[in-house]
Amino acid sequence: MEEAALLIDPEEIAALYRELCQFPSLSSACIGPEVTTQYGGKYCNIYTEWSQRDLERAENVKFCRQYLIFHDSQSIVFSSPSGNCTEIKGELLSRDSPSGAQKAVLRKITNSKGEEKQFLEVWEKSRKVKSIELTALEKHGQVYEDDQFGCLAWSHSETHLLYVAEKKRPKAESFFKPKAPELSNEEELTKAERRDKAVKGEQFVFYEDWGETLVSKSVPVLCVLDIESNNVSVLEGVPDHISPGQAFWTPGDTGVVFTGWWHEPFRLGLRHCTQRRSALFYVDLTGGRCELLTGDTKAIWSPRLSPDQCRIVYLENQASGPHQQCSRLCMYDWYTKLTSVIVDVVPRQSQGEFTGIYSTTLPERCWAADSQRVVLDTAQRSRQELIVIDTLSGSVCSLTKGCPLGSWAILTVDRDLLVARFSTPNCPPKLMVAFLPPAGKETEINWVCLEEASPIQGITWDVRTFQPPPEQINPQYEGLDFEAILLRPTQIPQTGKIPLVVTPHGGPHSVFTTSWTLYPAVLCRMGFAVLLVNYRGSLGFGQDCVDCLPGNVGSQDVKDVQVCVQNVLEEDPLNPQRVALLGGSHGGFLSCHLIGQYPETYKACVVRNPVVNIASMVGSTDIPDWCLTEAGLEYDQAALPDPAQWTKMLLHSPMQYVDKVQAPVLLMIGEDDRRVPPKQGLEYYHALKARGVPARMLWYPGNNHALSGVEAESDGFMNIALWLIKHLK
Repeated sequence: MEEAALLIDPEEIAALYRELCQFPSLSSACIGPEVTTQYGGKYCNIYTEWSQRDLERAENVKFCRQYLIFHDSQSIVFSSPSGNCTEIKGELLSRDSPSGAQKAVLRKITNSKGEEKQFLEVWEKSRKVKSIELTALEKHGQVYEDDQFGCLAWSHSETHLLYVAEKKRPKAESFFKPKAPELSNEEELTKAERRDKAVKGEQFVFYEDWGETLVSKSVPVLCVLDIESNNVSVLEGVPDHISPGQAFWTPGDTGVVFTGWWHEPFRLGLRHCTQRRSALFYVDLTGGRCELLTGDTKAIWSPRLSPDQCRIVYLENQASGPHQQCSRLCMYDWYTKLTSVIVDVVPRQSQGEFTGIYSTTLPERCWAADSQRVVLDTAQRSRQELIVIDTLSGSVCSLTKGCPLGSWAILTVDRDLLVARFSTPNCPPKLMVAFLPPAGKETEINWVCLEEASPIQGITWDVRTFQPPPEQINPQYEGLDFEAILLRPTQIPQTGKIPLVVTPHGGPHSVFTTSWTLYPAVLCRMGFAVLLVNYRGSLGFGQDCVDCLPGNVGSQDVKDVQVCVQNVLEEDPLNPQRVALLGGSHGGFLSCHLIGQYPETYKACVVRNPVVNIASMVGSTDIPDWCLTEAGLEYDQAALPDPAQWTKMLLHSPMQYVDKVQAPVLLMIGEDDRRVPPKQGLEYYHALKARGVPARMLWYPGNNHALSGVEAESDGFMNIALWLIKHLK
């Protein structure tokens, strides 16, 4: 039988990858002050930041582009880009002041000696008015620029800046360092002003960090810069057992509200873990008094103050269980001190209805101008949608329901002007804007595209829904379905059958949405069909879907993927003799399970930082709780697993099926992975080699769990493509 044409020439594949990897991703946006013209018309400026891979420089390049919007406060009259793109150098954080008159920038500079220095700059109109070298002040360590702890917040009076930095550590020196010569009193005083006295024997003290992507973050402190005097002070009063972050100024600038994470008895990985115990705190600037604003038994994050400075909304989860869950939207009233749940956890989706909130963060600006409604994006089954929530009634309305199929993300909301990103599996991100209609009329929203992107020719896609067969229904959670997104080449010869690459997502509590992703798009353009599987346990389908998987990993999720594969092989023009697996993290865990449990189905396998042995991972990962929770066990920081628990973790792992593996396996490992330690991949590689199964391992220095370095990502793709071509002949 004639096969569908497949791109196999390495140079042509590299050219295709280069073409598709140049589409930039849209990362952030902010809206400038409103200007009224002499004719009564109004306009504002929208500033956007994008990121693009530069293969030659082997780095992600950040650039900005601005747009002019003429409007009447209800609809957009005219919009246009304002000039070309400009690359942004060294910016770690930037924030406009509340009035829009000033802009603060945290910048990283590497000097001629190769030393990294951090500067806090203030810009006004057409000039830089302040540039303060924070490194030289020695009040604290590196400033946090991450989205977990980091912030750069203007006081309402625009006289102070609030940020988070690493606590200053004592200088350390050897016990055997020679004593410095005696100095005169004047020299001694100058020296004392210049540096603190070094402590002997503290050189090698271990500082615990917050794990994957937060390896340099250990003890965060809240810092305030007085813009007038250039003075930096570190806020007192934060309890020693709390790590503060995500901070902002209270009404009247009398204090600071922040999210605080418990770090005793020891820190656990925080990235993608929205169930770590945390709470909202208030610290008074005058007395240094710190008080708890919310309960202290939950996980709380993303606090956002309303424009009228009366209410704070935030997200809340249980402080245990799966790392990502269906969240509550809660609200704290600054004046009544009352806390309320605005949107509760949704256990199960009603027909076509709202499935709950699944967001790792709220937009920095998410409030409508009425200080009553909040806009956010969330997975709703396999689609990312924008929703508006009325905090008085708790009603939820979709802002994207009637729009073309695809996925949306909100970038900012300011004076009811919404800036959003829209993409599909075959269309790179577009920049969209709209005015939020009045309460009750949200469905009348009218989106305008500011930056167009054309669909990629040759790719077709759709979303498939599946029911588990009767014998695979979870008796505690009956009636759950699941989905997969299938990308297929448009051109199919009448007699041709397309090779299939099956990709289960990681997590396991995450989700593939109908958005632009590089690897599936390039594989599809090469001639592969790609199946992105949202097995039971995925986000966006109700909390019951999340809860049904712990204790059943390695069986229920594996069978769900296999059901999807068997269905599409029967229904679509796909070649059952040319099926491969590609998965990372828990997706790699599932891929290794599938080649062991269904060795006849899969002819090749590629795994990126896979979990292969939960029992051996528990002692070396930054998330040991994951190992027990997903195996259906209780996690206790003070308890060691007993022999029965070790056994259970091993029996949920793909390592137990390694004797049955026939498919050649390519392993891609990040040397600096703290989430799934590199030894996991090495353990599987050795087991395959010992059994004569073809195996190859790629080892990427300087890369963590995501393997998202530009060089690792591009080299990784080429190796994946050539491995699939070689073993799907």
